Amino acid sequence: MDLGLKGKSAIICASSKGLGKACAKALAQEGVDVWISGRTPETLTTAAAEIQEASDGNVHTVIADVTTLEGRQELLNACPTPDIVVNNAGGPPPGDFRDWDQQAWFDAINSNMFSAIDMIRNTIDGMIERKFGRIVNITSVAVKLPQAELGLSNGARAGLTGFIAGIAREPAQHNVTINNLLPGFIDTDRMRGVVDAKAKGSEDPNFADNFFNRIPAKRPGDPDEFGATCAFLCSQQAAYITAQNLLVDGGIYPGTL
Repeated sequence: MDLGLKGKSAIICASSKGLGKACAKALAQEGVDVWISGRTPETLTTAAAEIQEASDGNVHTVIADVTTLEGRQELLNACPTPDIVVNNAGGPPPGDFRDWDQQAWFDAINSNMFSAIDMIRNTIDGMIERKFGRIVNITSVAVKLPQAELGLSNGARAGLTGFIAGIAREPAQHNVTINNLLPGFIDTDRMRGVVDAKAKGSEDPNFADNFFNRIPAKRPGDPDEFGATCAFLCSQQAAYITAQNLLVDGGIYPGTL
């Protein structure tokens, strides 16, 4: 299927590895010119080469921390009029909520709520004027299936979800959509860290295998599967999908809604 994205431009935040990189790769394979970002030059350069080799779109790199005002400005200076924005930032560390002070909460909210809101604030009006825009926010299955040790993520990402619910509908008349992608256990460094945190204190030497067996799909997700879902939400064909929270979780969330 041709997603109708060839020649479009996209900013993919925090995309030198993991889910962001997978989204950048999928979009570039559709002929999108992508601007990827990260804090580590070597990692970013390696990611750009891998994406470029596998795609038709042009890949540009921006050394930037999207959780800072300066980093977001660097991205917007490099690509001032993006057709697509994929908001992403590394999740806060797992732990016990009793140990999280005010600064820990402020950092989590800045990284996983405010940074996405600020990117939207700076790009949505241009999308509306050009009559095309796709904004995808990478959140987490924890928004629907909270886990105690991920409390910082639960709170910050749920806050972003509530904000998006309030603003995502009005732009739809201008062919501008805003959706959230909720990954479950996708095979990334972040996921492995979460599983390791869950395994602490467990006496089960096969904790990881048994954990994945509890997922209906019986495995972690492949980052390329997640990236392909993101690319579809950015497509011309997805113009009638907005204000949605789409789970990519292998069926682990058991609810109806």
